[in-house]
Amino acid sequence: MPKLQLKTQKTYLESSQTTYYKTPIGTAKIVGDENGIISVSVIDDKIDTSAIIPKNLQNCVQQLNEYFKGDRTEFDLKLNPQGTDFQKQVWKELLNVPYGKTRSYLEQSKKLGDPKAIRAVASANGKNPIWIIIPCHRIIGSDGSLTGYAGGLWRKKWLLEHESPSP
Repeated sequence: MPKLQLKTQKTYLESSQTTYYKTPIGTAKIVGDENGIISVSVIDDKIDTSAIIPKNLQNCVQQLNEYFKGDRTEFDLKLNPQGTDFQKQVWKELLNVPYGKTRSYLEQSKKLGDPKAIRAVASANGKNPIWIIIPCHRIIGSDGSLTGYAGGLWRKKWLLEHESPSP
């Protein structure tokens, strides 16, 4: 399971490195430094895959490649997302949603100890800076609907189908 740091680092941009990695559902922009992965986002712009991958990001690219090939169900990366303490708590709880499973926003709120915080939890999910690795795509509506996904609902559907292929 990825290790999520809960401390705040203000100087991460000064020493961070970026790489671009082509995935089946868009180009991933990966940012990180010696303290861990800061963000993984999907972009729609046509950007070439990075020819040289910074050392701090190589393991992330490798694990994402294994995930997309269907060879990896868990990530083992040092994560260092930037956000509020509440957001980091929500993101940390997302790491407990197993591969191929889903949880509702209400269930997620209950896991965090406050079923009334459903909107705040949904908002924090939407601000998750580490796409796929912190699996906010596994959170769905109470009625089973695919609701809210910063990368687009078609990507959420693709990811869920990738993790739970039909027999």
